[in-house]
Amino acid sequence: MPGTVLLLAASPVGKSRLVDAASVLPVLAAVPPAVLSGTDTANVVELADPLEPQAVLTRLRAVAATPGPLTVFIAGQLALDRRQHLPHLALARTTPATVRYTALPWQWIREEFRLRSPGSTTLLVDLHADAEAWGWLRTHALDSGRNNAVFGRIAPPPSRRTVAVPAYMKTIATILRSGWRPPVEQLHQQAFTRLGPEAYGDVVLTVPPVPVAVPGGFVPRPTYRPEPPRPQAPDRPKAPDRPQEDPHVQITAAVQAGRHQDADALALAHEQAAARAHGVASEQALHWSEVRADLAMFARDSARSCRIWLTVAETRLTAGQSPDAPTVEKAVDRAHHQWGQVRDKTRAQELGALLAQLRARVPGRRPGALENVQKQLRELQATPF
Repeated sequence: MPGTVLLLAASPVGKSRLVDAASVLPVLAAVPPAVLSGTDTANVVELADPLEPQAVLTRLRAVAATPGPLTVFIAGQLALDRRQHLPHLALARTTPATVRYTALPWQWIREEFRLRSPGSTTLLVDLHADAEAWGWLRTHALDSGRNNAVFGRIAPPPSRRTVAVPAYMKTIATILRSGWRPPVEQLHQQAFTRLGPEAYGDVVLTVPPVPVAVPGGFVPRPTYRPEPPRPQAPDRPKAPDRPQEDPHVQITAAVQAGRHQDADALALAHEQAAARAHGVASEQALHWSEVRADLAMFARDSARSCRIWLTVAETRLTAGQSPDAPTVEKAVDRAHHQWGQVRDKTRAQELGALLAQLRARVPGRRPGALENVQKQLRELQATPF
């Protein structure tokens, strides 16, 4: 049966743009349609930097109505609307203030594919989240529908005045240009292996295909399984001075207003209160440490973010958590990612030495992490100040 492929690349025009999503389309377009789809023949629908969410919805409905296998490639930028705090795919006219009206609600993607037969729809996703959406991902999963296979990554905001590229999707396209399409799980794994340290710290999406049928007619429901999986948000400690308000909302507001020091001070107060009440190694205290690490990233202080993630990892290990525990691996991966953004040579050498010690104990799930740190440390030592 012929397949259908939807290529959707969308990001805002102007200073709100975090990623040049459309840059991946020429690479994807060079792949034969049948290889993109994994079928003998396929029809391709392409949307490049669309302007109107309703126009995108019309295309979604059209491809959702096709009877054969459907493969959807999505590259773009994730944002939250300010009213309901729900995830949206930013479109060309989207700004932080107009997400609700100019961006595509992610729920529409889920709903349009909801009635398709289980196992017939595969999504390959490469998204960059803005600061608010990245914070939302700490306690929420990006729900793409229970019948769909979903593979890809969500990357944190790039450095200031930097427009990122959809590197995961470009790697997928490069692999497919060989003319052979491996099973989607293998394709996903090959892409992350090639990305290497560039992808450390990303949220990784791996929801395998749904079996069409099993004995007894039961179709199991797939679950969202990030690699490494993120733990459920622990109980949030009460604010020392205003426990009736959600401090996460206050912190988000401070970040959006550019008051990064105020945001960190509030998170630090909650971290200290949690440590006094539950212990330094408690999930309550470590939750706030991880919040502060992300706040440092939003403030473009990669060195401080790296140091906090290193401390979180050491604290978890000292408390007896296994080196392959998801929470430990996540902390080291995030430290690795932030270390790669440190531009001060002295601080990079200092943090790199600590990271190498941790990487020897926590190699992570992707090969070559320790070797990558050691190689970069050698390059730093060989480079004059």
